Amino acid sequence: MMFSLVPAVLYCVLSAFVTLPAASQTNGTSPLDPSLYKDVNVTRGFVYHYYASPPEAGKPVLLFLHGFPSSSYDWRNQIGFFQDQGYGLIVPDMLGYGGTAKPVDPHLYASSLITGDMVDLLDAEDVNEAIVIGHDWGAKVVARLANYFPERFSAFGFLSVGYFSPSVLEISYAELNNITKQAVGYEIYGYWDFFSANGTDQIIEDNLDSFFDITFTANKVLWITDFAPLGGLQAWLESNSTTAAGDFITPEDRAIQIDTMRSEGMRAALCWYEILTSTIERDDNQGIPQENLTIKKPVFLGAALEDYVAIAALEINSIIQASENATTIQQYDSGHWVMLEAKDQVNSDLLAWIESV
Repeated sequence: MMFSLVPAVLYCVLSAFVTLPAASQTNGTSPLDPSLYKDVNVTRGFVYHYYASPPEAGKPVLLFLHGFPSSSYDWRNQIGFFQDQGYGLIVPDMLGYGGTAKPVDPHLYASSLITGDMVDLLDAEDVNEAIVIGHDWGAKVVARLANYFPERFSAFGFLSVGYFSPSVLEISYAELNNITKQAVGYEIYGYWDFFSANGTDQIIEDNLDSFFDITFTANKVLWITDFAPLGGLQAWLESNSTTAAGDFITPEDRAIQIDTMRSEGMRAALCWYEILTSTIERDDNQGIPQENLTIKKPVFLGAALEDYVAIAALEINSIIQASENATTIQQYDSGHWVMLEAKDQVNSDLLAWIESV
């Protein structure tokens, strides 16, 4: 079965298709209407803070899920666009971020639990079925919603990160690093080690401008040399290195996001990585029904051609392997933050896909 072939597939896809290139403070106010945010207690007792807007008659509800190190603010370019088109919206700050609860026990971030929280949000808004779209670790949650609750969604959208197969974690973290380094010359997921280590939150918080710069960098090659490889990001931060952020980040965006990281802290958000480098997520995946390992409903992938962690060829392959039904794949000349950097084209393509579902 295809899920047992991940090491070989990973190496072959990376080797065959990846071409690597040669190696101030402003106060901001979020443009998102604060009156449309709600707080709800999910079944397991955590408060989720989320943006909610009802649909016009006949329009579906879209559930947008962000990743690390962000909040619902990641979707600022999509919220207004789809709201104006009449779509309903549910856009949460995920667990560990923004105005949502921030437990620091990584076991509480297992996907079976996070997906249950997402269904609780649908229930709170009396939504029986939605279209879900995720970026980064939000895309991993999309994959698990397809695994655990396929009946609650009519379609599944992935941006930058494709289908995160449970079988990926059947490989040890060390082996995963070895495979990717053999294939492309650096450990694509080497930074997970740093994000899982004790004290990393303090290192990030002590060097927030340096962290923000490389996370949202204009020079995407830095993800090859200084972000992804083992030890690279820690060295970058501890030397307080800086670089220009991409022009898709305004001074106001920078201020809002850095102020949020500073006030809320990073400890809880890093739990999303601890579940991967430990056995927490691997063990949790044992509960996925085998019949749900493939996605039987329409899928969209927006792949980023200049993302050197979520490598487009690998993410496209993951979607092709996982999908049994109609699949729409778009590729963008963008780095990881595709919904920011290529916002107009992403919005247009998502709209066309949603209208076709």
